[in-house]
Amino acid sequence: MLQVTLLHFPFSGYTLQLANQLVNYVDLTFIHSEKIYSQYKDFIDPRIHIIKIEKPRIRNPRNIFVMSAIMRMIREIKPDVLHVQENNDPWYDLMLLGNTMPPLVTTIHDVFAHPGDRDLIPGTQYTRKIAYYRSQRLIVHTNLLKNALVQQFHVPSARVNVLPHGELGSLFQSFSGKKIQEREPYTLLFFGRIWPYKGLKYLIQALPLVAEHIPEVKLIIAGQGENIDHLLQATDKKYYELLSGFILNEDVAPLFQRSTAVILPYIESSQSGVATMAYSLGTPVIASNLGGLAEMIRHEEDGLLVEPRDVRGLANAIIRLLSDTQLQQKIQKAALIRCQQDLNWSNIAAQTVDVYQKVAIK
Repeated sequence: MLQVTLLHFPFSGYTLQLANQLVNYVDLTFIHSEKIYSQYKDFIDPRIHIIKIEKPRIRNPRNIFVMSAIMRMIREIKPDVLHVQENNDPWYDLMLLGNTMPPLVTTIHDVFAHPGDRDLIPGTQYTRKIAYYRSQRLIVHTNLLKNALVQQFHVPSARVNVLPHGELGSLFQSFSGKKIQEREPYTLLFFGRIWPYKGLKYLIQALPLVAEHIPEVKLIIAGQGENIDHLLQATDKKYYELLSGFILNEDVAPLFQRSTAVILPYIESSQSGVATMAYSLGTPVIASNLGGLAEMIRHEEDGLLVEPRDVRGLANAIIRLLSDTQLQQKIQKAALIRCQQDLNWSNIAAQTVDVYQKVAIK
């Protein structure tokens, strides 16, 4: 059986879902931080070999010793393939320069930094390029990202594989238990990091237009990032509910289940875990027609697409969806079918193993 070591830094939910299916195909060792393990330990398949590390904050120079220790672990394991989820840790990137690596597969969730994302780790936009060239294979979630790697970073096309971003709702449903939250017929949800590229201001501007037709409308804004009080100054408080800060894992699924629609008014997008979460939790998506969102969402089938920054168009789409229960049910059904097909983790794991076999030590 193929021996694979999976190392990850962010994207914990994604990586856990993938790991729990990969173990059906490979002998899997999973290296991650003690903090991440404490959050997800109850949901990790017991067949996976776990190695926990104490990972300091990113700006702590002790990271160089941690990364050295990780490299020693990898040399001792001698995996056929090392799979790294994202490379936004400059300490890891620099280690790639000075170490002989096993065949390396890297999943890149975002090729470029998002505009206005103040969580960006200084220097990462330069060091992460090292992994583009040291990896035998790269995995991305959209053709948009593949084209960026090929055209702007001159990565050979044959080395870049496009695999779907799997659904995340089932994991967060497990955190919240079997209790199903009653859906509120006129409630919208904006979920995730709140930075300018997410386009929240356009959704807030659309809210009064929606309220003219549907006075019961309410927007839940749940996430952390920039202070948005200035965006809400002119909005009546009865039209929104602000949950500012980190949303606990057990509170995620109920937010989606409360809502009749998830709104993604982004002005830039590489892919979206929020959309896949909505799909598997039965909440229809209205999103901007751009980037990775335009690739993932099938307009008028499993979601609705509107032009970015189009406040009136966004309002009209929301009014249409909230007013049409048959359309809601049609989108829900199509999205759930997607979760059983291309967004299914077992299928994604099998495709990932195909990538491993192309680079594995013979």
